[in-house]
Amino acid sequence: MSRHPLWLPLLCWLWLFCCPPVQAAEIGVNNPRLEWSDDGYVLSADFNFDLNPRLEDAVNRGLMLTFVADFQLERERWYWLDEKIARRSLTYRLSYHALTRQYRLSRGVLHQSFDNLSAALAVLRRLRNWLVIEHKEDDVTPGARYQAMLRLRLDTTQLPRPFQISALGNKEWTLGSDWHTWTLVLPEAAVAGDAPQ
Repeated sequence: MSRHPLWLPLLCWLWLFCCPPVQAAEIGVNNPRLEWSDDGYVLSADFNFDLNPRLEDAVNRGLMLTFVADFQLERERWYWLDEKIARRSLTYRLSYHALTRQYRLSRGVLHQSFDNLSAALAVLRRLRNWLVIEHKEDDVTPGARYQAMLRLRLDTTQLPRPFQISALGNKEWTLGSDWHTWTLVLPEAAVAGDAPQ
């Protein structure tokens, strides 16, 4: 009669949850920029990535993939932790509809249809005119220096439960970028109502 140590299952669980996560498939964040608009500052950026064969096959079989773009704006403080000025998240949903044989990319209540996956991904890679800093709601100071952060990630928590379990620790289901950080100064003219110089 073989006896298994009682600590063996515990060790397996500790290894599963305490080991560093599998390195995410790289998503490059390029050319982030904030531009003035009447409502506030809008963010544009380009993301550089492709779906691996597992994710592409999942979409083609009717599974919806949810991508989330996260933005943060912080102000440095020498006497305390950095002050968080704004936090925004933007959700994209990528899916394939077998009946119409078209791919659909949704952003909020808006959606676009495409004849092929490449065209849908081309739009997903181009973030344009996302309102991330509102003049009336966000406490921004003209001429102050801020630190902006942006990332894009595949949100596996939105997958059906069986796929969530399969995705746990599986690098084929891991797609995301590190936080891309840059320093910026909000122009005084723009906050006053003029176009930035």
